[in-house]
Amino acid sequence: MHNEFERYVHEAAIKNLQIRYCRGIDRLDWDLVRSCFHEDAIDDHGRRFRGDIQDFIAWGSSPGSLSRFAATTHFTGNQLVELHGEVAWMESSTRAYHRTFPTSDTPATDWILNLRYVDVVERRHGHWRILDRAIVVDSETTIPVGGDHDQVGPDWHRSARDRTDVSYAAAWVARKRASGGTERLSV
Repeated sequence: MHNEFERYVHEAAIKNLQIRYCRGIDRLDWDLVRSCFHEDAIDDHGRRFRGDIQDFIAWGSSPGSLSRFAATTHFTGNQLVELHGEVAWMESSTRAYHRTFPTSDTPATDWILNLRYVDVVERRHGHWRILDRAIVVDSETTIPVGGDHDQVGPDWHRSARDRTDVSYAAAWVARKRASGGTERLSV
């Protein structure tokens, strides 16, 4: 079994998987999503999808899947981790916002899901990754977005669902500065 310090280190690494997964989904960064799973992992989204991680990425990146949304935001709150040596289980409560595009017939909507990601994770070669994942929907609602919902304007940084998002530039600057560089974030 792990001592107290090791337990906290392992729990943090395990919890980080969910946060990285959410970022990968929200930015449509399939390499980041893939890095959260073992190659033989199974993802179970219920009737929507059940299969291995390569098929999940193919499904998620296909037209009409996640790209059908103007934006998604996954916010993870409570996380429970139970360690059993090199295997653990984790439950992550998450609120997932999915903004649809407006059409000529319908306004944009926010499809909001209260989810729990229930994972079996395993440490191999020193790295924790998801082995089995099941998505449990606790509740959902769809809310029409009324009025002028695009009030942010051109003077704000806009979210991008790819590597042009400002968060990727910030990560690059941090890595460069950590190795002695003088780069600054300018987007």
